[in-house]
Amino acid sequence: MASPSPHDRRRKDEDEDDPVEQMISRTGCAELHYAVQECMAENQDWRLCQSHVKTFKDCMMNFQIARKQQLMKQQQPTASKSAPS
Repeated sequence: MASPSPHDRRRKDEDEDDPVEQMISRTGCAELHYAVQECMAENQDWRLCQSHVKTFKDCMMNFQIARKQQLMKQQQPTASKSAPS
């Protein structure tokens, strides 16, 4: 029986509940994450994948900044309502 390809992106039942996969998918950076994984699998040396790592890192940072801004906007009306006039 042939071993599964490391590049096979089809989800398996045991992967369905992987919290890391779910978190990355919610960020919109999943394809970049997979590109890092593929590069590392092909090269067996993370140093050769630094452009992929940087692109993924930038995507995650942009998501975190946007999420922080969104949370701050949600908290502002609550803070202004509780502050005395």
